[in-house]
Amino acid sequence: MSSSDIFIGETIGTAVLILLGCGVVAGVILKRSKAFEAGWVAITLGWGFAVLTGAYISAPLSGAHLNPAVTLGLAIKGGIEWSDVPIYFLGQMLGAVIGAALVWLAYLGHFHAHLTDREIVGGPGAQDTVAADKQQATDAGPVLGVFSTGPEIRNVAQNLATEIIATTVLVLAILTQGLNGDGKGLGVIGVMITAFVVVGIGLSLGGPTGYAINPARDLGPRIAHALLPLPNKGGSDWGYAWIPVVGPLIGGAIAGGIYEIAFA
Repeated sequence: MSSSDIFIGETIGTAVLILLGCGVVAGVILKRSKAFEAGWVAITLGWGFAVLTGAYISAPLSGAHLNPAVTLGLAIKGGIEWSDVPIYFLGQMLGAVIGAALVWLAYLGHFHAHLTDREIVGGPGAQDTVAADKQQATDAGPVLGVFSTGPEIRNVAQNLATEIIATTVLVLAILTQGLNGDGKGLGVIGVMITAFVVVGIGLSLGGPTGYAINPARDLGPRIAHALLPLPNKGGSDWGYAWIPVVGPLIGGAIAGGIYEIAFA
């Protein structure tokens, strides 16, 4: 597995992951979408299929990590060389930004319709004072949820713990089953099992923070949100942005440690 294979595979796979994952959120959130208000189950299933598709596409090239937390866990386990870790990270981050930009392009008209709707962005009687104050305090714009995660109850310790716990489950599930012959990534069955695990995590542990469980999945689209030309898009909530990066990395490291202690 060459460095170019790793970079290309992770870039393409993560771009597809984000395109389909953030795409289902856009479909549920944006008012003019046919999937508007389809609900949390639709989002969790959409993200599961996004993982399935991105992983199957990238597995032959890079082993389908698509997630810095997974890469870190595999490095601790000894499945990949530490020298390859930065290449995985770069491909994942670039792919995440590309995927978010493709969501913006696919839903461009819907974003503009949503963000020029007085009921969404403000106007006479459109928002009560409490809701407006809450949005200003959290600095999260009205479509940030399409791109990245945010907590329902803003508490640093609680939010960080949720991301750590959920990511530990994900990475440990990956490390204990379904790796391909060289141990560097998911095998065919492993990809399918992991997609089901992601759905399960979303349904069980996704409520508090939106289950980033992937630093690239959250940070890349958040950067795209900050850069993309969208009217009335609001802030990117940078005060919260470190939690869905640090939490999953800690979770990935814990999973790698658990594997070494209990399963190696």
